[in-house]
Amino acid sequence: MGIRCLNNPLSSYLDAFSNTGTDAAGAGAVGPAGAPQGLTATGGVINDYTLGSEVYRAHIFTSSGTFDVTALSPSLPNNIEYLIVAGGGGGGGRFQSGGGGAGGLVTNLPGVTNNAGDSLTGSALVATAGPTSYAVTIGAGGLGGPPAVNTQGEPGSSSSFGPTPIVASGGGGGSAFQEAGLPGGSGGGAACSVSNFAGGTGNTPTLAIPQGNPGGSSTPAYVSSYTGGGGGGAGEAGAPDSPAAVNFSTGGAGVQVAIAGPTATTFTGVGALNPSNNQYQYFAGGGGAGGYATPALATKSGGVGGGGPSNPVAGDPGVPGSFGTGGGGGGSTGAGGSQNLGVGGNGGSGIVVVRYQIGVIRSTAKATGGSISFHDGMTIHTFTHSGTFAAPGDFNETVEYVIVGGGGGGAGYVGGGGGAGGYRTGTSSISGPSPLAVVIGSGGFGGEGASSGAASSGGVGGDSSWNSLVSAGGGFGGGAYATTPGGDGGSGGGGGVGPNEGAGGSGNTPPVSPSQGNDGAAGNPASNDGAGGGGGAGAVGGLAPQAAGVGVQLPATFRNPISQPGPGTGPQVGGGLGTPGPSGSYWVAGGGGGANYNADGGAGGAGGGGRGSSGPTDVSNTAESGVESTGGGGGGGTVATGAGVYVGRGRSGGSGIVLIAYPS
Repeated sequence: MGIRCLNNPLSSYLDAFSNTGTDAAGAGAVGPAGAPQGLTATGGVINDYTLGSEVYRAHIFTSSGTFDVTALSPSLPNNIEYLIVAGGGGGGGRFQSGGGGAGGLVTNLPGVTNNAGDSLTGSALVATAGPTSYAVTIGAGGLGGPPAVNTQGEPGSSSSFGPTPIVASGGGGGSAFQEAGLPGGSGGGAACSVSNFAGGTGNTPTLAIPQGNPGGSSTPAYVSSYTGGGGGGAGEAGAPDSPAAVNFSTGGAGVQVAIAGPTATTFTGVGALNPSNNQYQYFAGGGGAGGYATPALATKSGGVGGGGPSNPVAGDPGVPGSFGTGGGGGGSTGAGGSQNLGVGGNGGSGIVVVRYQIGVIRSTAKATGGSISFHDGMTIHTFTHSGTFAAPGDFNETVEYVIVGGGGGGAGYVGGGGGAGGYRTGTSSISGPSPLAVVIGSGGFGGEGASSGAASSGGVGGDSSWNSLVSAGGGFGGGAYATTPGGDGGSGGGGGVGPNEGAGGSGNTPPVSPSQGNDGAAGNPASNDGAGGGGGAGAVGGLAPQAAGVGVQLPATFRNPISQPGPGTGPQVGGGLGTPGPSGSYWVAGGGGGANYNADGGAGGAGGGGRGSSGPTDVSNTAESGVESTGGGGGGGTVATGAGVYVGRGRSGGSGIVLIAYPS
């Protein structure tokens, strides 16, 4: 449960050290008089909560930033406890593919064990005299394997924390059609085959306390009813291949690391839910294996902790690993011929959580739900995942809110940028008891790309909602080297480029007042090279190579200085609430940049928009995804001339966010 504040971030305290009563400030107590408390630090999204009589502050990073310690505590322990999870590996493509391995998991929180009961707790870390800056890098999930060539899923990227980085390695990609799984923090699953293939090794590179487990293996049993192996997880190995009727081939389970807050269902801001005990904060589950759908197979589950399941429908993509968990992507399923062209699910992005003790207290917040922090006399609930804002019977407040939908995905192959998720803010009177559902829209997927032109637009972002208020997801980018228009949404997606322009998508769709977003830009028919940028909450989209539409800065109520983004000027720099922008930090809902075939791609709009890819030699595809928890649009992808099939993928939009504040 979160804690309530008056003039300090904590409203009252249990004075364990003073003889003058519970309202006096003694050494090690925390109260309005400004008594000593824990170390002083900034960065990430803040959650203050109690465990018994002890008060902790957690800094939650779902995008890269910095954790800055400016002063040590004169009385409380200066121990720093951390969780570091890397990006999960992508699932294999085509069919009978392996699930993606989970990102490596590294922690020093006491009591964390794997499924065999082995301790996963590393050495203690004590903060040094400030100011000290701890760099935080959040690994992206690997892309799922394509349907035709280069069929292995991509490995996830590593996450790290500290002046001397403590590193968790990205998960290994799942394989497809007679390939071994790739190594990583946890290994990717092997594909079903006519020969023995091992799952990818876990804990690679080797750490003294294992960060993950191997993926599931395959045996010489290539028949239509078999699957690949599941991706490995932090808690156990992925299951091996199996007949369709047997519920094996699941991803390896992750582990629970209860570092960001209570594990009860009232705290839904971090990690994945374990249905067996209805608790959150599970991380690093492996992806489920794909199969051969003749007839359709049952879904092969991802490991608890964000692992994506496979999809039993032939030709449909595997399910992505969950954002902010390091879960592996699900493998793809096929059924022969053109239906073998399945795409593996993308791996889930990683996370870093840092916590330390800040005091001893007895009071609680007025309501529950999300991550709770305190600023300028206000209690702030931050939801980056869906959950419930639960006000008790005596709650009667006028609350201020911000609701941002998920950003649209950028299109593939010289594609338009995705539009930002809709941005809405205002006030609402809430009386308890009021359990109000909070829905966080996911970012739209990035469009596929191929030199043959067989590519696609991006995906629409998901709607975010609270208290009957809805912010629409961002419109998708249009493209695929054609005149495809951008999609409509909270802000519109950018149009594709071709012999004629593709129109930009319309913003503020459906219409609300005040407007929740702006239009995307049309493609450029004159030179056939510049796709349109997505619209942002603050401006219309721009034509590549100009920037996409900028977002907006959060209201002053939500600009808690201890929850600010990391340093930098680019729209991809985050780590806390929003990103840097034209006038300081805390910007959200920026559009995604359009791709450019002959020059630089468009920059993403301030507020989490991803850059569009540049051409014509961009084999590595520099398009960027929208920043998670900002509603930023994804950048459009381009293609390198003569580079072959399946390049130029657009990038995903960033997920949305809901913020709720009331007087403490």
